[in-house]
Amino acid sequence: MARIAGVNIPTNKRVKIALTYIHGIGPAKALEIVTAVGIADDRRVQDLTDSEVLSIREAIDRDHMVEGDLRREVSQNIKRLMDMGNYRGLRHRRGLPTRGQRTHTNARTRKGPAKAIAGKKK
Repeated sequence: MARIAGVNIPTNKRVKIALTYIHGIGPAKALEIVTAVGIADDRRVQDLTDSEVLSIREAIDRDHMVEGDLRREVSQNIKRLMDMGNYRGLRHRRGLPTRGQRTHTNARTRKGPAKAIAGKKK
């Protein structure tokens, strides 16, 4: 099993698909990495040589921010918004959507499960 950027990538998948298991690498970046290193699209991870895995690892370390560094930067950006006290930071602090979505009926992903409200007395 190949280990790249601290992640064990699956061996039986194509390289371009397997690289997307790394946080911060999507399909477009994976294709960019594979073409930069010079690996064919139909190659699978189990067929790669050690030097090819090393070249992929070096390309990712050199050109892309992934895994822990990326997570840390995103959390610092959110914390910065919250410390400034601007609108987006307040929405993060309250656990509400930050990009203008409606919250009257939807937004259950951010707000969590619906809480029951006591009904009217008869």
